[in-house]
Amino acid sequence: MIKQITKELKEHFPFTVFGAVTGIIIMILFKNVPYRISYATFYVLHPLHVLLSSLVTASMYHIYILKCSHNKPKIWLLLVIGYVGSVGIATLSDSIIPYLGELLLALPRSHAHIGFIEKWWLINPLAIIGIAIAYFKPFTKFSHAGHVLISTWASLFHILMALGNTVGWFSYLIIGFFLIVSVLVPCCISDIVFPMLFIGKCDSE
Repeated sequence: MIKQITKELKEHFPFTVFGAVTGIIIMILFKNVPYRISYATFYVLHPLHVLLSSLVTASMYHIYILKCSHNKPKIWLLLVIGYVGSVGIATLSDSIIPYLGELLLALPRSHAHIGFIEKWWLINPLAIIGIAIAYFKPFTKFSHAGHVLISTWASLFHILMALGNTVGWFSYLIIGFFLIVSVLVPCCISDIVFPMLFIGKCDSE
């Protein structure tokens, strides 16, 4: 299983790097965007991230459990894996890690903005919709690429909400670092590592 996880990470790594690079470019171009626009944009991108994350996380589990056991996954288990792997890790990626960067830089409008609490009526249903799609028609590669881009931009606009006045270039380097970490680690864990932890030993080639 470790070998299979490594293979999946290698295949998806280019999407992740591309997403991080686009995020840094957008950060430079839109560093002075008003708070209300950053807030509204975040609450478009974060829900989309949750939808795509739940789709690809549940799809990854569905595909491999089908490959290993030749049976469809149990609905309740797919729901748990898809929800925790999307809402939990998307919150870490889009909100918690950017918020830590904001605290480190002492940005004037730092706030966690936990989506599944602040806008529970939007985030939770979208996670369930993604899991339902994965149950009937699982697929991963396109949705992972989209997931990475959306995650990058959601993390970015979370930080832009906190900026207030324009900060120096050194601060942008730190923001760029947190942006990359918030995408590279949680997205790959959510899409690849987390669902495959529940599969166990698989003898199928």
